[in-house]
Amino acid sequence: MKIKLLALFALLLTTVAYAQQPKTITGTVVDPDGMPLPGAEVKVIGKEIFDITDFDGKFTLEGVVEGDTFRITFLGFQPQELPVVDADDYAITLETDAATLDEVVVVGYGTQRKADLTGSIVSIQAEEIEKTPTSNVMQSLQGKVAGVQITAIGSPGDSPNVRVRGLGTYTSGTNVLYVVDGALYDNIDFLSTKDIKSINVLKDASSSAIYGVRAANGVIIIETKSGRRNQKPQFEYDGYTGIQRAQDIVQMANAEQFTTMAYESGSTADIQFVLNAMQRFGRSRINPNIPAVNTDWYDEILREGIIQSHSVGVSGGGESVTYSVGTNYFSQEGILDMKNEYERFNIRSKMDVDITDRFKTGVNLVFSNATKYAPENAAWFNAYFAVPILPIIDPSNTDATPIQYANARSLGYRSPQNPFPVMDFNENRIKIRKLLATLDFQYDIIEDKLDFKTTYSHNLTALEERYVTLPYNLGFTTEVQSAIRRANNTFSNQYWDNVLTYQDQIGEHRFTAMAGTSFRDEASNNFSATGRNIAGIRFESSWYLDFADPESFNDNVSEIGRRFYGMSYFGRISYNYLDRYLLYGTFRADGSSKFTLDPWGYFPSVGIGWVLSEEAFMDNVGVVDFLKFRAAWGKLGNDNVAASAGSNTITVVSVPFGDQPRTGITSTSVFSNNTWEVIEEMNFGVDLELLENRLAVTADYYIRDTENAILPVYIPIVDRSVDRNSGVIRNQGLELSANYSGSIGNDFQFSVGANFTTLENEATEIEDQRGYLDAGSAEFRQRTIEGGPLFAFYGYERLGVYQNQAQIDADPIAVANNLVPGDLIYRDQNGDGAINDEDRVILGSFLPDITYGGNIAMNYKAFDFSMNFYGQAGNKILNRRRGEIIFTNDTNMDADLAVNRWHGEGTSNIYPSSAGMRKAWNQRLSNFWVEDGDFFRIQNIQFGYTMDNENMPWTRVYLTAERPFSFFDYNGFTPEVSDGVDRQTYPVPSIYTVGVNVKF
Repeated sequence: MKIKLLALFALLLTTVAYAQQPKTITGTVVDPDGMPLPGAEVKVIGKEIFDITDFDGKFTLEGVVEGDTFRITFLGFQPQELPVVDADDYAITLETDAATLDEVVVVGYGTQRKADLTGSIVSIQAEEIEKTPTSNVMQSLQGKVAGVQITAIGSPGDSPNVRVRGLGTYTSGTNVLYVVDGALYDNIDFLSTKDIKSINVLKDASSSAIYGVRAANGVIIIETKSGRRNQKPQFEYDGYTGIQRAQDIVQMANAEQFTTMAYESGSTADIQFVLNAMQRFGRSRINPNIPAVNTDWYDEILREGIIQSHSVGVSGGGESVTYSVGTNYFSQEGILDMKNEYERFNIRSKMDVDITDRFKTGVNLVFSNATKYAPENAAWFNAYFAVPILPIIDPSNTDATPIQYANARSLGYRSPQNPFPVMDFNENRIKIRKLLATLDFQYDIIEDKLDFKTTYSHNLTALEERYVTLPYNLGFTTEVQSAIRRANNTFSNQYWDNVLTYQDQIGEHRFTAMAGTSFRDEASNNFSATGRNIAGIRFESSWYLDFADPESFNDNVSEIGRRFYGMSYFGRISYNYLDRYLLYGTFRADGSSKFTLDPWGYFPSVGIGWVLSEEAFMDNVGVVDFLKFRAAWGKLGNDNVAASAGSNTITVVSVPFGDQPRTGITSTSVFSNNTWEVIEEMNFGVDLELLENRLAVTADYYIRDTENAILPVYIPIVDRSVDRNSGVIRNQGLELSANYSGSIGNDFQFSVGANFTTLENEATEIEDQRGYLDAGSAEFRQRTIEGGPLFAFYGYERLGVYQNQAQIDADPIAVANNLVPGDLIYRDQNGDGAINDEDRVILGSFLPDITYGGNIAMNYKAFDFSMNFYGQAGNKILNRRRGEIIFTNDTNMDADLAVNRWHGEGTSNIYPSSAGMRKAWNQRLSNFWVEDGDFFRIQNIQFGYTMDNENMPWTRVYLTAERPFSFFDYNGFTPEVSDGVDRQTYPVPSIYTVGVNVKF
């Protein structure tokens, strides 16, 4: 019996010992639709055993024993805890948090739960941003955010124009404020799309007021990628290469059309010029009545451009450190066939360290080194005006050096017209170096409740500009002297923020209180000099001012420095009761050295929210998962204006005194003692989620007033305008967005989204005795009147074209002005029987009434497809290229004019005749020159395939088409013109790329 008991006891010990043997377990983590969740954290509770799921959602835990418990966490999903049992492989499904209400959104100087927001904030995630091949991150947001208008720019290295909720300022800059990992910037051209984790757009005054004076034009908060705790090093490469092509190329009149118009014009000079071309260059073999030369100038100056990007990064972390390091190389050739390109190399690092359990620090560093060769934009202007009967090269132009380019003056025209000399003999290089550093320290005074954070950031930018004009001679008295313009611009912006935050929950009451200070020091220095007659100019080693003629520096050297300071005090409180009733309030006091009269401004804001879906009476409304009403009001100041300044003016005048003229002087003093522009905004919103959170709908209506708007007020006694606080500008509109996501079976997932925005812009008050403000030139007038939009086009309303002599004879206006068939008909607005300045009216605004966008995305097994579209309506464009015929008649015209011109009764009721185009009557600014800017565009198409198996790293190959199709009626390369005046706008190309993303 004793032996048997001893044997049984030994067997039990062996069994227990065996059960406690460490072992390795594996598992897969998926979402409710069966899709893998890469990046989920799996950790054994109470032990230093952890792993991060890979791209298949798989994990491995080594050294666990039965009885251990491991916890799986992933943002947006409910955490789950499981015991280690005798199984070695686990299949785990994480449930989605209801409406992802616990998702954290980055706001000013902190974060908030998405469910607690009372303002208008939109979040865009990395996967959407990375789809766009571009040098500037903001281009990737075009059409994706309601209320945000982004105007694409085609020139390499240039930044798109970004407007949040319209145009609220007249004389000052309209740049939004970019907040990158807590640091403030005016431009984010130093970032790659691969650097971004998320972008949050703060649209209303309540949500952006915490940033005070810098937030008047909207705030865009960018969070860059970082490592995760207890994460093994993860390496990633993403690269693409492709081509760019000009789209919607403007068709110009060919030689036959141009010759026909010249003969129809009745101009003896124009006809002679055509005869000169036939004599100099020969006649066409097909039609001997037209010249042999038929140059398509746009086709000649355009090219295909290469675009490429390569990013390499590594991220990871341990118990107390997280890190992310990356580098990006980006290059883009312009589509203008000259030295026109952009190249950028970035290095970034981001590290957060827990020095102790309560004391943390973080450091972000970015170095950006870019070189941009800017285009010679005069080439677009010359290509539009150059006559098609002129060749590029003229062998008989023996006076032309160093290249025998053709000169239109050889045919009798007043200007050379040929665009190639300005392209070949000009080089515009700009070196852009940026060093951006942010250092922060955070101390938890009371753990999980009270913390203090201090942050210092420094943005140092150096621009080295060199503009070289090489000497050339085109013959016929057209000689250009060599010149070099050098400019060195440095910008040093420093910020120091200190923030104290307290958060707590007492029963059903959850609240956060924050108070802080912010100091800013913004300095710049601009030096420039121009020299001429450069010795040895053909050698780049001589492209320095030392080689210029010293006498040429007279009046060509300048230097100016500026420095501004600001000090701010701010506070915020957010309150949540029962997850139903929300309160959000901020107050900020800003001081600025720009304002001498009153340097301090005080700006409050408040927001309230009611989560209706949490009320008991909504329990049985099964279709509604989440419903929240929001309302917010706020004020914020704008000091992004010129500092207070003035001038003394002495004018010599002659007046009669008795019978004798007398000469004397008058002295006047004008001073713009300005103070804050104040933006006051009301916002009303609804957030709705339906159908088990698959359909999300957001709606906002806002009224945004810029009070004390700084306007150029006309002072009659000195006959000049001075910037003063003298008006109110209003922007108001409706914003709608909806997104639906779903799946069919386990292999097919899809999502559909759309957004829609309306905008009404007007100057509601103008304190100017004239009652209006003029902009633009006298020939191309823009006028702002009370009740009308800013910078509206102002001219005559065209009714049609006179078709015959009987119509002329029946119209006293036509008779009085000696008009003929083929001339334009204008509306006599005041009915006085004459067409004069009193008949001018508002012809429209360059700001669109409506913008809209949408997206479709699908995933089937390893394949994915997405498409985005974008459009706008209601905006106008001044086709100034056409309009500048007022300054010279001996140029080409676009084919639209040539084909659709009036050339007999009934041929056109829109365009004048060839002869009419040369008459001052038809050259007045009217809606003949102001065209509709409506367009619809397929913005982005991407198709991808993912390869994921154990024998190779996770790899995705993708094809992207950016802006492949555009639909519009405007007679230009693009209807996206930031200020609505199209004189020499760089075309926005289509881009086609192939790329690969590898992670291991």
